[in-house]
Amino acid sequence: MHSPLTAFITLVCTSGVLNLYLCFYVFKKRHNYRDIANYFILYTASITVYCFAYAFGLMATSLWEMKFWTAVQYVGLPFSPLLGLLFVMKYLGMKITKKSLVALLILPFMSFLMVATNDFHHLHYRIFEIDPVLGVPYVHQEIGVWYMIHGIFTFACMFVAFLLVLSRWKETSRVYRSQLFAVMCGQLVPMVTAFVYLTGFTPSGIDPVPMVLWLSSLLYLWAINSSRLFTLMPIAKDAIFHSINDGVIVLDESFRLIEFNQAVKKMLPKLSKNLFGVEFKQVWPILSGAPLPSKIEPVDFQREVLLTVDDARRTYQVRTAPLQQAKGLLIIFTDITEIKRLQLRLENLAYYDELTQLYNRRAFFQKCEEAFSEAKNNALPLTVILMDVDFFKNVNDTYGHHIGDQLLIHVAKICQDQLQENILFARYGGEEFVLGMAGKNAREGWELAEQLRTSVETHALQTTEGMVSVTLSCGVAEAEKVPEETLNLVLNKADKALYAAKGEGRNQVKIY
Repeated sequence: MHSPLTAFITLVCTSGVLNLYLCFYVFKKRHNYRDIANYFILYTASITVYCFAYAFGLMATSLWEMKFWTAVQYVGLPFSPLLGLLFVMKYLGMKITKKSLVALLILPFMSFLMVATNDFHHLHYRIFEIDPVLGVPYVHQEIGVWYMIHGIFTFACMFVAFLLVLSRWKETSRVYRSQLFAVMCGQLVPMVTAFVYLTGFTPSGIDPVPMVLWLSSLLYLWAINSSRLFTLMPIAKDAIFHSINDGVIVLDESFRLIEFNQAVKKMLPKLSKNLFGVEFKQVWPILSGAPLPSKIEPVDFQREVLLTVDDARRTYQVRTAPLQQAKGLLIIFTDITEIKRLQLRLENLAYYDELTQLYNRRAFFQKCEEAFSEAKNNALPLTVILMDVDFFKNVNDTYGHHIGDQLLIHVAKICQDQLQENILFARYGGEEFVLGMAGKNAREGWELAEQLRTSVETHALQTTEGMVSVTLSCGVAEAEKVPEETLNLVLNKADKALYAAKGEGRNQVKIY
């Protein structure tokens, strides 16, 4: 075997070995990638068959062996350009339907049949014989009609794939351009080499395409290892992806982590590229220290989560949105901590008394109306107590309003410490307080009011002006079990009882 042929075989086998390695490498790690890996596996497998069959053809010793290995070449050769195109389309997030896939596979399959049966019709090769000058294993061939169809289809697949990748160049940031370059060259190298071969600028009887495919393989291998070829093409410009304030996590169709932006990295500091390829239900406990709060599904969804970030409690609104073109899911995190704080502040102003931090009159009516309706529906008693600080005006006139404010806080604290959680306690206005008790009758209300009155009377307020003592007058009323009874009527009855307590000397409790 002379040295040029040895060199040819060596180059072809190198291409075959590298593509075989790529095929098994991606196959082994396919669970960490999206289904784009399946197209790449088939693509490299078809090239591997093509290269090794061509290498064996170069070692053939008869015309029959040359024809046999040529037919084996066409097990992979006509399919590889199409699989390369499908791989590029999947890489760019383009949708591939089953119908279009089946339609595209018809021509490669026909090319294989044409070569395998060429001796019967000579549609692919009009002449296929041993080169009369160079001898075995060099081929002298004249192309037929189907060879032209096959060539056009092959060139079209590679050219379209090249244009599709090239069309994304401008909108892709530099960090992803290494991927684009590798994929683009993977289509450009065999396409240019095939063009040079067809124009007759290569050694006679030799197909140079399988000899240069090792270069494409090295580029793919570099892209896989250095720039995460199978993770995800940027759906939008990378600059926008990383500059938006919302945190974004990208999952593939199997809900495995494949990408995230810088904003979510700040929100979830434990998030790292080491977690790429891991299912999100396993990633979330690492990030939050808690199991996934709900099932991940490819549907629009929204909820709030509370997380501790850098020893601070943060509230995030979490939304999910399915990807439309590329299968997968976006998880979007919006930091609403300040909004929630403002919301709580506004709620506090709307429902709580600023001085005593008790419910205000508005909140009392809202919550007590609910309790009143529930008690009425369940035939349970409901009792209301109105309390008034006796001679409070004298405290303000004698000590000043700042002492008066302290006294109201003091009274509220004494009462609050003795109340159960299910009792509504609010500042009714001025020096008046109100209690609402579901499930308690008037007698139980009187006992509680008497307990509170005694505690306030016996616990004076220590101030810079000396000890300040006050007493309470209380009115108790129980809701009557009649259809026309309302909360306002019960409060009116309690007010009359309070008026009676004041009329009889104050510092006492009266039942309506």
